Amino acid sequence: MIKRIKALIQENRISHKNTRLLLQEQNWAHVFHDSIRGVDYLENLPLNIGRYAGGYAFFYLLHRILRDHKPKSILEFGLGESSKFVSTYINNYLPQTTYLIIEHNQEWLDVFNSQFQLPVTTQVAICPLILKDVKGYESNHYQNLKTVISQPYNLYIIDGPNGSERYSRYDIIETILRLGKSDDFIILLDDCNRKGEQDTLKDILKYFKTENIKVHYGTYQGQKTVVVIASAKYQFINSM
Repeated sequence: MIKRIKALIQENRISHKNTRLLLQEQNWAHVFHDSIRGVDYLENLPLNIGRYAGGYAFFYLLHRILRDHKPKSILEFGLGESSKFVSTYINNYLPQTTYLIIEHNQEWLDVFNSQFQLPVTTQVAICPLILKDVKGYESNHYQNLKTVISQPYNLYIIDGPNGSERYSRYDIIETILRLGKSDDFIILLDDCNRKGEQDTLKDILKYFKTENIKVHYGTYQGQKTVVVIASAKYQFINSM
């Protein structure tokens, strides 16, 4: 009887949490749509927000970063809905911005290209997935990433590859080794409600602390949790 009562209490807690997160996501949906109101090229862009793509908090933050900070170079892990959003911004607002997308699946790239035209300044690199050991755990990584990425970037969008149970999307750790104290950068890390991304976030912050690179970061929660990490220049990144 006691076990049954405990189970019911736990089910009730989970239900309340899911309801709260759903309400937060609905609020972010309103915030996002308000933020793009009057911007025709964004209002008319068909996007599938949520599920495997970023949620409304993610797209609101991406919009604010692109609009307010105008990154000159963007690196994205994973081709998808956010790629459409960034590409539309580049075509209409940031024509000088360079954009590199890392994707592991050529078939998905072919399907994507049949439905959407990427900007001429955009490069897509196909890097097949491999498993690497990170602190005793298997984690999905992009193959030969070092040969593809040759510079630091202003904006890093981390929504790929497919998530791993621990140390998920850990390629970003190798990528940020190029960043120094004089670089201006923003890292947008999705799915930080999951343990694997939390592992990676912890090591990102640890690296910057070890290298004495001052950063600011903010956490934004809808149905999924998004974290923004930014160099000292972007001190208000936690209050967007």
